[in-house]
Amino acid sequence: NHSVLEEVDLLGYSAREWREETKQAKHMREAYSELFQNYHIKYLRQVRKDNYCVLRAVLFQIFSQGIPFPSWMRERDILKLPEKLLYSQGCNWIQQYSFGPESYTGPNAFGKLRKCMETLKTNWAEISGTKDHEERGNMCNALFSDESKEHKLYEAIKFIMLYEVVEAYEQMKNRDEPLPRLFSRLFARDTSSDPLSFMMNHLNAIGDSGCLDQVELFLLGYLLEVKIRIYRLHRFNTEGFQVNCPDEYRREWNEISLLTEDDRYYHIPVIRT
Repeated sequence: NHSVLEEVDLLGYSAREWREETKQAKHMREAYSELFQNYHIKYLRQVRKDNYCVLRAVLFQIFSQGIPFPSWMRERDILKLPEKLLYSQGCNWIQQYSFGPESYTGPNAFGKLRKCMETLKTNWAEISGTKDHEERGNMCNALFSDESKEHKLYEAIKFIMLYEVVEAYEQMKNRDEPLPRLFSRLFARDTSSDPLSFMMNHLNAIGDSGCLDQVELFLLGYLLEVKIRIYRLHRFNTEGFQVNCPDEYRREWNEISLLTEDDRYYHIPVIRT
């Protein structure tokens, strides 16, 4: 029932998954071999392939490494973010927020968001406060085999992404201080030129019919204060083989890694030096 499986041997996985003699299969085997030989990636943890896949792969690593709350989350109570958005910033359109595969919830959205935020805050605090590596691993395995709790975590992260976009949009309108480049990229898209369109056209689909694209991965790394290193195997032998999300990151941020064959589904590469 785990949504993140135990480690398997990287090259064994590659040989099983890409056993044909097609051009694509050879390309993938070469890419896996490159990771094994030159990047010290010896194992892989498979992550359940659904539209929460990338959020699952990112959060699982944050929790299993015991990475603490990002600095801005330590300074303010994330449980208050839904009401802050609704009341002090007047975003009553968050009632149109959609919870992944669940159908539209309308006026209940506010209460449900609060429950999601509570689940994230409680579990993150408990797991990151556990110093014993093995015990933390057991807690992660339990959490990531409870689908209802898991989905609440991802919805909380989605909502924090929305909250950050609203804040950035206000800053941009008031020309307060320069924003990270990722926000100008995000607002430059026709489909996310303001927070409402970002929610309706992008966020609401995550977990249901869509997953995160690159600018949203930049946003995710930025708000969680982690450098997400992604190995994109279908882009092997090109500049896009390895990307960092965001590309503007701070040296003190923790690093996590993802591996993808198609920019849709992600697994967790395990590095052993």
